[in-house]
Amino acid sequence: MRELHVDRIIATVRQMCIDANCNLNHDIECALKQGLNREENSIAKSMLTDILKNAELARSQQMPICQDTGMAVFFLELGQDLHIIGGSLYDAINEGVRQGYIDGYLRKSVVADPVRRGNTEDNTPAIIHTRITDGDALKLTLAPKGFGSENMSAIRMLKPSDGIDGIISFVVDTVRQAGANPCPPLVVGVGIGGTFEYCAELAKSALLRDVDSSNPDPYYAELETLLLEKINALDIGPQGFGGITTALGVNVEAFPTHIAGMPCAVNINCHVTRHVTEIL
Repeated sequence: MRELHVDRIIATVRQMCIDANCNLNHDIECALKQGLNREENSIAKSMLTDILKNAELARSQQMPICQDTGMAVFFLELGQDLHIIGGSLYDAINEGVRQGYIDGYLRKSVVADPVRRGNTEDNTPAIIHTRITDGDALKLTLAPKGFGSENMSAIRMLKPSDGIDGIISFVVDTVRQAGANPCPPLVVGVGIGGTFEYCAELAKSALLRDVDSSNPDPYYAELETLLLEKINALDIGPQGFGGITTALGVNVEAFPTHIAGMPCAVNINCHVTRHVTEIL
């Protein structure tokens, strides 16, 4: 049984919060450059150029890429042979978030109650999804989620009779209705199957994949390509000014479901699509 002290988790999470908000992921940067090379719309090219300049300034000056530094969302893979010592795992993650958002001068966007509001002033609590895995390691993935894009996400309890056409229509319509609100170009996560809550988690976890990756199942890889083509034909474009780069990628994840249902969730992310992973 391997032991891991919470102090190490706190320090790691603190730095992850700063890194995720200040450093654009390499796959996203490459996709933005590819979009810039493909674009024919002059305003779209200008928007993509500014987005790339902003990312470089954020990286060089270690300042947030976006003023909305998001709600901290964690995906944990906890090895069953790992023992956390010195305190609670979840308390350690929240302490790391508190330190990271304060020390990194990141905007505190979390309210203590959804209706009565009241800022918690340290961006806690975090949202934490945990899976127990083999081994003795702790894998931490942080995906800060801004709500310009989160508010444009949707879930629909489709029927089996809606078929693949129903899924395609729902995903494309969701992006169409979102328009410029989620700061395109977007990365679109799609979850299909499971239950009401699990398809939403699938959609969010899909955003953790590299934007240039494909679902290992050829059927869903083909669906990703088709959805990306249809979304980029909407002419929303970078920041809503038109063009062929409405989305940088569409990532689909699927899971078995009940015979009577076909849940589908769309989790939209802006062009930043922040995420960082550490293994302890």
